[in-house]
Amino acid sequence: MTLPNTPRFAVPPIVPPIVPPIARPVAGSVARSAALSAALSIGLSAAPVLASENTPFGEFDLAAADEAVSAESAEQERGPPPAAEAGAGSGAQSGGPPGAGGPPFKPVFDETWATVGIGAGLVPSYSGSDDYRVFPLPLIVGRVGGVGISPNGPGFNLDLLSQGPSSGPSRGPAKTSVSFGPSFRFRNDRVDQVQDDIVELAEPLDTAIEVGVNGGVSFPGVLTPRDRLSVSAQVRWDILGAHDGMLIEPGVSYFRPIGTGAALQLSASASFVDDDFADYYYSVTPTQSAATGLPQFTADGGLNSVGALGILTIDLDNNALNGGFNVYTIAGYSRLVGDSANTPFTSIRGSASQFIGGIGIGYTF
Repeated sequence: MTLPNTPRFAVPPIVPPIVPPIARPVAGSVARSAALSAALSIGLSAAPVLASENTPFGEFDLAAADEAVSAESAEQERGPPPAAEAGAGSGAQSGGPPGAGGPPFKPVFDETWATVGIGAGLVPSYSGSDDYRVFPLPLIVGRVGGVGISPNGPGFNLDLLSQGPSSGPSRGPAKTSVSFGPSFRFRNDRVDQVQDDIVELAEPLDTAIEVGVNGGVSFPGVLTPRDRLSVSAQVRWDILGAHDGMLIEPGVSYFRPIGTGAALQLSASASFVDDDFADYYYSVTPTQSAATGLPQFTADGGLNSVGALGILTIDLDNNALNGGFNVYTIAGYSRLVGDSANTPFTSIRGSASQFIGGIGIGYTF
């Protein structure tokens, strides 16, 4: 099941500039935290939020994450500068930490990596519902064969412009990065598990699979050397003949690392739908009116929802570069507007205010 209207976010990993050796773990952790966040973003995966029937969710700016990882990996693999090695000879013999004379440290983020996880979230039972239910939040994000993979609600995005770790020195300021690729999303709003006794009397809707494209641009160093601001958009069409409509979902997100093993992502998004989409999910037909007692209603397309989302990801060993376990939490609010708020399914039986929350655990390898 997909989440009702929940905000979409695009996690922009941070691309840190060259920093002193002592700060490198922080930069790397940022990259991974971003990945986690993305994951977090959960993938918010197929949870209601994800499943947000009317809004995109869980888009991760993988191109930016790869760029951050690339810079950090290059620094780690080169090892410390000669001056550092001269003062850390004993560290090398005693098996000190990476960068202190020991064997070169290889970050988990290379040409192929993945974060998988599972969690639980509280989400509306349908788009516009004021009844909430617990829903599993699976997560997967990574890079395979040069293609970035990130969650997109109950679906996924591919980034065909994903850049892998560079093999040579990485010096100079972080650069603006671009992502682009196909998007896929599963939507089963009001297909089943509706918890409102009246709305449940309306005939169930069909499952939709939406296919389209997504793209975005990420700008590093907005407020701090290691933060990142991203803008993105998706457009998708139903290919199963359920709602037969189109959605456009723009969004903006801000990503900032916290220390060496945590990251915070804040995002805002909007969803625009066409008449076919609005009519399928928000109109009350004569048959539905007779079955539920709700007044008839004809919905038109336009701005469908606006929302905000916050995601906090914490690496359990405080070192994002080495992979392993992490915990992610998510909280969000979205507001249905236009006919998605005016329909009797929302205005009489539900609420235009939609909340989501969740927590999960992920593993990066």
